[in-house]
Amino acid sequence: MFSMPKVGKGAKAPPTDPRGDSHYSCESCGADLRFAPGQTRLVCDHCGHVQDIPAATGRGEASLRELPLQEALSHGLPEPEMEEHRTLSCPNCGASIELQNGEHSTQCPFCATPVVTDTGTRRLIKPQGVLPFQLTEEQARAALSKWLGSLWFAPNGLSQYARKGRRMTGIYAPFWTFDANTRTRYSGQRGDAYYETRQVQTDKGVRTEQVRRIRWSAVSGRVARAFDDVVIYAARSLPPPYIDALRPWDLGALQAYRRDYLAGFSAEGYTVELHEGHHSAQAEMIRVIQTDIRRDIGGDEQRITAMDPSFADETFKHILLPVWTAAYKFRGRSYRFIVNAQTGRVQGDRPWSAVKIALAVIAGLIVIGAFVYLKR
Repeated sequence: MFSMPKVGKGAKAPPTDPRGDSHYSCESCGADLRFAPGQTRLVCDHCGHVQDIPAATGRGEASLRELPLQEALSHGLPEPEMEEHRTLSCPNCGASIELQNGEHSTQCPFCATPVVTDTGTRRLIKPQGVLPFQLTEEQARAALSKWLGSLWFAPNGLSQYARKGRRMTGIYAPFWTFDANTRTRYSGQRGDAYYETRQVQTDKGVRTEQVRRIRWSAVSGRVARAFDDVVIYAARSLPPPYIDALRPWDLGALQAYRRDYLAGFSAEGYTVELHEGHHSAQAEMIRVIQTDIRRDIGGDEQRITAMDPSFADETFKHILLPVWTAAYKFRGRSYRFIVNAQTGRVQGDRPWSAVKIALAVIAGLIVIGAFVYLKR
């Protein structure tokens, strides 16, 4: 197995490994180091030795560069912005799992499926930024147990099962971020409400009521908005609702990409290509622009009949965001969970307890029966 040069406090940063390995050797015992969540250190689990990550005290904003989008879409990125990875593809959820040197099989961190088929080398855009882990595995497990315990009609055993030392996997998930300056011409209608009084005949006589009407008038105009860091998940292994539930991410804590932060963790390669991510980002931008147009139209109601958005100065980043994942098989069913390793937000498969639901139904019927009996 390839080992990076030893890194001591105050030592020079190790050279980038052209093969993409992220193993670092403990200068005390030679075992593999791992990144310590919430810190700027590499820790040896074997002997407890600690080594600082060189130049990890600042955010490194000078290296957090935005890349020109059109250049990348036309495959014109310079060679240093690309790198090769050996990957395995999960046959169950489709995750693209990056392999370290010497590995030939692994378990999918998202669904626990054994993966043994090497899909070969993929040439990918190198990440520009990484958001280091803030939560330890123990903290992530506590957040998961708390979330499970808060669910109505969840089986008690699953929360206890998750709490009893079940391993979680720390993985860096791939994302795209997109920036753009937009200008949009629009046409539509502004609706202003007014009320008419009318009389309605009822069994008790004539009743006066106010009826709301809308007076429509044609409008047109222009809105502008600058978008910064529209975040798009760059893989397909997790359902979009799971990813949405983990928001927000504090991208102000992004660090310039260093493989030091990946030591001891897995990384998922992107399977949503840049052009697909760009399309999704523009769709999100357009939804925001529509809100801007409605606000610009004003009135009580708005109709947008046409809009012509233009996008300029488009740039992007490929970034890695940290999550803890767990995949459990409990009483014959598989459950998977994901924890935002920065904030502790949890999402996952919703477990249900048939016994609790049945008891709740029986209790409800008893209450209804008692209420009917007392009303007699």
